Amino acid sequence: MFREDVRATGQDLKVLTLEGERRAEPLVQTAFNELNAEISPDGRWLAYDSNESGREEIYVRPFPDANSGRWQISTGGGRTPLWARSGKELFYLAPDGAVLGVAVEVAGGASFRAGTPAKLVEGRYYASTAGTTPGRTYDVSPDGRRFLMIKEAASTDATSAPREIVVVQHWFEELKRLVPTN
Repeated sequence: MFREDVRATGQDLKVLTLEGERRAEPLVQTAFNELNAEISPDGRWLAYDSNESGREEIYVRPFPDANSGRWQISTGGGRTPLWARSGKELFYLAPDGAVLGVAVEVAGGASFRAGTPAKLVEGRYYASTAGTTPGRTYDVSPDGRRFLMIKEAASTDATSAPREIVVVQHWFEELKRLVPTN
């Protein structure tokens, strides 16, 4: 699965068939941008963000038959979804940079239900925006309890930049001097 920029329809999600003649086929193709797609751990659901509501929001569709249903997950904007390894929770970034989590429930792989988004992590963390580095800039631990994120700099003001840098040459010798082995 990948994203392709198409002049007539914007950014669309496509899939590359690996059986028979290999070709790219549309997966989600609308008049809006669809990007940052993630397939659920069980391979039955596709989460992505789209600007079809007028702002980026998170949506889920069945996979691989993406046209057989669609559910909006986020309620106040969202981008870069990420499935918990259990497949029972979906995470995404809110417009203010917070990480939100939504409990999801699937019944027999045919129906999908999402809970109410809940803020899990607040803070100023680096997140790509439209037109910059595409893709997800955070990850979750296998147990779904910890997040790896890139902390934003306190300020981009030149006056707050470090005024010096310390370079230690021959640091093994310095370490031996400071921490004797006997």
